[in-house]
Order: sequence, then structure tokens, then C-alpha cells
Amino acid sequence: MKSAYVIGNIIIKDKDKWLEYRARVAQTLRPWGGELVFRGKALEALSGKKDHTDTVVISFPGMDYLNGWFNSDDYQELIPTRNLAAKMDLISYSSEA
Repeated sequence: MKSAYVIGNIIIKDKDKWLEYRARVAQTLRPWGGELVFRGKALEALSGKKDHTDTVVISFPGMDYLNGWFNSDDYQELIPTRNLAAKMDLISYSSEA
């Protein structure tokens, strides 16, 4: 099975709401085998432009797990908080190997 990833490019709008969202999102990943691979601040654009301030990368055992997580009631409950906290582009990827 090919691994799947979510990459989130983030612009934080409300730091308190962002901290609330971050504190709750990890528990929504566990039932779907999701693991936080990377969370960090964007420093500089080496090529192109940098519109976002933060990036997150989450891995899943496969696309079915990733889609299950995103569409789960637990994660869907967090979306209103996420939308208040940040502008976020979430993009899914599948490994080629």
C-alpha cells in the first residue's frame, strides 16, 4: 500500500484559536494511523514566494486512511475552529513508491 500525506500551508489569524485547534487535532489522527511528520515555521522562499507562515506534514498508511480521517466526525468538528484560527491549504499526496 502506498503511503499518503497531508501537507498544510498555514497563515495563522488567531493565535489562541490556533493553539486550541492544535491541541485537539492530534487525537483525531490516532484512529486513522496518522502521524505528525513535521510542523514548523516558514523561514524564507528559496524559489518562488512564501505566502504562508507555517507548514505541517502528516503521514497516513494510505489514501483510504487519510480520507477517513479528514471526513471523520472528530475532524469535521474541528473545522470551524480551524477556520477561525487560520487560513489553511490542506493538500493530499500519495507516495510513488
